[in-house]
Amino acid sequence: MKTIENQTFDNERALYGSRGLLIRNCSFDGPADGESALKESSDIQISDCYFNLRYPFWHDHGLTITRSEMTTLCRAALWYSDNITITDTKLHGIKALRECAQVKMQGCDVISPEFGWSVQDIEMEDCAVESEYFMMRSTGLHFKNVRLKGKYSFQYIEDSLFEDCIFDTKDAFWHAKNIVIRNSTVKGEYLAWYCENVTFEHCKILGTQPLCYCKNLKLIDCELLDADLCFEKSQVEATITTPVVSIKNPYAGRITVPSVGEIIRDDPASDGEIIVLQHEQK
Repeated sequence: MKTIENQTFDNERALYGSRGLLIRNCSFDGPADGESALKESSDIQISDCYFNLRYPFWHDHGLTITRSEMTTLCRAALWYSDNITITDTKLHGIKALRECAQVKMQGCDVISPEFGWSVQDIEMEDCAVESEYFMMRSTGLHFKNVRLKGKYSFQYIEDSLFEDCIFDTKDAFWHAKNIVIRNSTVKGEYLAWYCENVTFEHCKILGTQPLCYCKNLKLIDCELLDADLCFEKSQVEATITTPVVSIKNPYAGRITVPSVGEIIRDDPASDGEIIVLQHEQK
């Protein structure tokens, strides 16, 4: 493996098509303002580098990035690439990860609208994220101890697991399929509408009108705080451990709750069973 270190690159496609490089303490920045520095490369290791130019990692295979920074000017940094490991790195440019596969991220700081669209098989651990439309249409996500702030997250995702996470995000998990969210806090309005085969285990859920129009929704020993108009037209099996503000027209299934401020039944198709403490209402 060839080593390149302590250099600055600003030309168009500066290291295009490279194979087997260790790039250390380098800067991709400068007046030439070139794009696509490492496009079509493979077996690339990046350490302690600075990226201030667009599109550095497109169509790459076998990429390791450690202790590096991608600035707000480093737009669309990783697209159409696979077998990627990113550790202790800042990803601050818009659309930082698209159409990629087999990705591992740990200890990263992500500030990137439209991050992670159409990604397959991504593991993310101990990361902080600010994003809008985060991870849309991606599959095979496994997140652990991820802290997210943003809007419209995890829409249309499939086959994913989230553990020990904190998500502060509006309109999250819309149209999601085959998802487990475990030991996590999810805060935001209109959670998980139109989802299918989604399970929340030992979670804390906060916000108005959660979990409507769902199919095969499960809640196992979850807290619902400040939650009103819950479960409208949803097929749901839920055990809730906190009082709920209101439940509206669950379509089918059973909801067990210690107390509820209001049960709204103004749809004749609402057949979901609601069990409040020791008595049952249908």
